[in-house]
Amino acid sequence: MGALLYVALALAGLVLGWIIRWLYARFQLTATEQRAARIMQDAVKQADAQKKEILLEAKDQLIRERNQQERDIRERRAEIQRYERRLIQKEENLDKKVEGLDRQEAAIADRLKGIVEKEEFLSGQEDRYRQELEHVSGLSADEAKRIIIQGLENEARHDAQGMLNKIEMEAQLSAEKRVRDILVTTMQRMATDVTAELTVTSVSLPGDEMKGRIIGREGRNIRTLETLTGVDVIIDDTPEAVVISCFDPVRREIARVAMERLIADGRIHPARIEEVVQKVTREISQKIFEEGEKVVFDLGIHNMNPEMIRALGRLHFRTSYGQNVLAHSKEVAVIAGMLASELGANRELAKRGALLHDIGKGVETDSDQNHAEVGMEMARKLGEDPRVVNAIGSHHDDVEPSCLESVICQIADAISAARPGARREAIDNYAKRLENLEGIAESFSGVDKAYAIQAGRELRILVNNESVTDEGAKELGKQIAKKIETDMRYPGRIKVTLIRETRIVEYAR
Repeated sequence: MGALLYVALALAGLVLGWIIRWLYARFQLTATEQRAARIMQDAVKQADAQKKEILLEAKDQLIRERNQQERDIRERRAEIQRYERRLIQKEENLDKKVEGLDRQEAAIADRLKGIVEKEEFLSGQEDRYRQELEHVSGLSADEAKRIIIQGLENEARHDAQGMLNKIEMEAQLSAEKRVRDILVTTMQRMATDVTAELTVTSVSLPGDEMKGRIIGREGRNIRTLETLTGVDVIIDDTPEAVVISCFDPVRREIARVAMERLIADGRIHPARIEEVVQKVTREISQKIFEEGEKVVFDLGIHNMNPEMIRALGRLHFRTSYGQNVLAHSKEVAVIAGMLASELGANRELAKRGALLHDIGKGVETDSDQNHAEVGMEMARKLGEDPRVVNAIGSHHDDVEPSCLESVICQIADAISAARPGARREAIDNYAKRLENLEGIAESFSGVDKAYAIQAGRELRILVNNESVTDEGAKELGKQIAKKIETDMRYPGRIKVTLIRETRIVEYAR
């Protein structure tokens, strides 16, 4: 009984719990539906509000755009009206100008008519006056015109000569200052040694008995040495010395070194002489190449042909007027480089052409051409730049200079040769040059006397004041200077000074 009660209570509890859950779920569903309905109503209200806001904004935007368009239309209409008023005003102005031009055209036509009438009248008057002037003066119109033109020509020539003298003086002053600055800048940076020009070399002996050993039995030793080296060995009364004579400085140097070694060694016979000469020849040949390489390296010149370097090295043993040719060539290259830098020319080409300008003196050849032509031909064959070839050939005016670098090479060569102490010149050549200077000046008419002064650096000329005018003296000076440039060769430049004076002598008795 109790068990049934428990079962019935349990069943009743289960049924009651299910009912409670169902009621709770029903309540939750009803609440959810109510919330959903409220949310939907809120969404609808919010959408309506946003719709109204959007419509209001759209209306405002339309209103603003409409107002902007109306303002733009008003502004354009106003601008069109301004253009129309401006066009109307321009048309009115054009009409006024046309009317004014018509009036001016009519006035010009009347004036032209008057001018034509005056020209006809003046033409008749001119003919009448011309006839009267010809009758009074006794000259025809052509003769009077010729006299007037001649007078005008003389006056114009006199004025032109005066202006030309003034321009030349101003140009000379400015040019001399510029050239002086360039040359001073260049020469201040240069200093070289001067060597003596020799065709003979003296070799010291330990004793006079060595002369006999050098000569050898029946002269075979000295003949062998002369044959192998191509020199003349002079054995005279000079104590403890022999003289080697040869115009080829390389052969003379080979003979000198060979003889010194033979004397030091003591073994002097034909076989030993031949052995020593061959060895010295190889050493001198190597020294020639080294000297050429050294000067090329010192000057910073590149891509030089080995044959050209060897010819440069031979210049180390060559002298001209007491000046070592290789040292002179190096000096000319340095001066040319400085001048090219100052004048804005190609510095490397100027240095190269200046270094090689005397290269023909180092070429072994039997040609009868001068050293400039030989050097130019060698440079052309070895593929040097045409400007370098021209600089070599034109440094003594054998060909015309074709570029600024060639002219610079000429100037640098003259500077190196003309500086004090650079060269020695024979006294007879010096005197002959002075006589030629005076003779050239005295060959011109109007020259009374000419004097070469300052060691031939200036030519002072006295002219006849009756036969030569001031303007004529200027022209005469140019002609004399031109003839000196054409007929003579000289280092540096020669100043030509003309003196025209009037002397009046009276005696009080």
